[in-house]
Amino acid sequence: MKQNIVEKILSEHIIEGKPEKGAEVGIRIDQTLTQDATGTMAYLQFEAMGVPKVKTELSVSYVDHNTVQIGFENADDHKYLQTVAAKYGIVYSRAGNGICHQVQLERFGKPGKTLLGSDSHTPTGGGIGMMAIGAGGLDVAVAMAGGAFFLNYPKVIKINLTGKLQSWVAAKDVILKVLEIFTTKGNVGCVFEYSGEGIKTLSVPERATITNMGAECGVTTSVFPSDEITKEFLKAQDRENDWVELIADENAEYDQIVDINLSELVPMASTPHSPGNISTVKEIGEINVDQVCIGSCTNSSYKDMMTVANILKGQKLHSNTSFVVAPGSKQVIENIINDGGFKDIVSAGARIAESACGFCIGNSQSPKTDAVSLRTSNRNFYGRSGTKSANAYLVSPETAAAAVITGKFTDPRDLEKIGIKYPDVKMPAKFYIDDSMFIFPKDANEDVEIYRGPNIGDPPASEPLKDTISGTVTLKVKDKITTDHIIPAGSKMKYRSNVPKYSEFLFEIVDSTFHDRAKEIRDSGKDNIIVAGLSYGQGSSREHAALCPMFMGVKAVLAKSMERIHNANLINFGILPLNFKDEKDYDGIDQTDELEIADIKAAFLSSKNIIVKNRSKGTQFEATYDLSDRQKEILLAGGTLAFMKKKA
Repeated sequence: MKQNIVEKILSEHIIEGKPEKGAEVGIRIDQTLTQDATGTMAYLQFEAMGVPKVKTELSVSYVDHNTVQIGFENADDHKYLQTVAAKYGIVYSRAGNGICHQVQLERFGKPGKTLLGSDSHTPTGGGIGMMAIGAGGLDVAVAMAGGAFFLNYPKVIKINLTGKLQSWVAAKDVILKVLEIFTTKGNVGCVFEYSGEGIKTLSVPERATITNMGAECGVTTSVFPSDEITKEFLKAQDRENDWVELIADENAEYDQIVDINLSELVPMASTPHSPGNISTVKEIGEINVDQVCIGSCTNSSYKDMMTVANILKGQKLHSNTSFVVAPGSKQVIENIINDGGFKDIVSAGARIAESACGFCIGNSQSPKTDAVSLRTSNRNFYGRSGTKSANAYLVSPETAAAAVITGKFTDPRDLEKIGIKYPDVKMPAKFYIDDSMFIFPKDANEDVEIYRGPNIGDPPASEPLKDTISGTVTLKVKDKITTDHIIPAGSKMKYRSNVPKYSEFLFEIVDSTFHDRAKEIRDSGKDNIIVAGLSYGQGSSREHAALCPMFMGVKAVLAKSMERIHNANLINFGILPLNFKDEKDYDGIDQTDELEIADIKAAFLSSKNIIVKNRSKGTQFEATYDLSDRQKEILLAGGTLAFMKKKA
């Protein structure tokens, strides 16, 4: 049977279920990664499983999010993570070593392997030919304990790339074109597989940029073949032995094929406040730019940094623009220093930030009031920059560098008019490599004492699913509610180890009164219910967007549609995810309505729709659910941890 790349990888990793479109399968996970914002809770959950050592081929704990250590909380978390890594056989990547996805690509990614990460941009690894999937921390903890990761066997969409990118047009423009075609919703259960003659013109970092932002489309992951270009990259990383060829069979079948001619693409941008709002840079016009931020896991590679350096060589920062650069890893910094690019960036007027997530997650470099901020990162959700009134645009490094010089939104092709030639940066034949910022465990060590600061608490326990959920619509929200809307990142992330405290900030962007109202309802013995529109739970893999609502007594989320990772996180923490059978029924519900969701267990047994009664309106309607038998058991047990204890 002819197989595409996705089918080849999955066929080697399925350990439960059958490879039938839409059916649930469990796959073996070879590698895991965590970052410090999600990792602390993931490891607390792993500890609760009582497993003496991680059972994956490789697990890496990165510190790259909460590195601006104001107060003791982040530093305590990092010490906790370091001691957990030593105890359980996990590689620890220290603060300053770099952003997890960039470093994983450089030092550990292997074609044909599976990678599960507690970060939604884990699909970056698809640029090197991995099946790399983002998930909630609890799913990653289960994988580290040797359990399968479950997903619906995906539809595979072939994106056929032809032609070659013109000068000043970048890989970022490719994925923005993909976002223009597919949008940010409606792609759950799909994988993008890139193919065609055009891929031969793209380096591994360029491919990784494209797979990284596939997450904004809501697909399970994205993947490129592993070919001679992959081999060259691994050889330059002194990892040629990790290379295997991985290409689709001739005449392999796909569920959909979309053609993109790279030669026809132009510089593009995502406009506020969604990655799916796509325009060309020319269409936006020459608006003044207050801030430029270059970096993030999307665009912080050696190639990105050297491209920016060569554009800015001999140039100076515009007087009305703030400029920050965050190289993706220590390796990137050392290599651009060796090749002279670092000096050119600094001389142009850049402020050099840590090799960390920083401005991308809103925990530093927040722009001024009403600012226009150009960013090479992957998300521009409302308020994500840390300044609610700011307008963030997502652009390529080339477009960002043009604005540094002109102080305006500028099509980078126009730089030719002032004598700046396009820098065609080549990948090094050999990178300078220094792995001293990793702490490699000799083995699991049960004698290591785990450090726990006062901000670190045990994971709160959920309750078994009730047969009847009866309560209040505590909050009704519209379409495209992101995990940033549900629970913020930025300065509040230091409380992620402290669920009661972090829960105080639930939905603060949407309704600052939510926490107090939810607490009152919960403490009265009633249930909290959330009603939502289309594509609820877009964005980050942060499980706290389910964990904190669970703590506050949310028992069900009723939406027009839900995104994959958030849906899985709700199940992991015992919250019932339901969809309107008829989306028009959404309009018949008001916030504060009293709803009753009855006979849930009987519906599960018969696989029938669930009846929802609106006691306030005297009406009722049907809600559907997409749950496997395993997921039903998890909900009935009260979440994944309770389910695992029950099975044990």
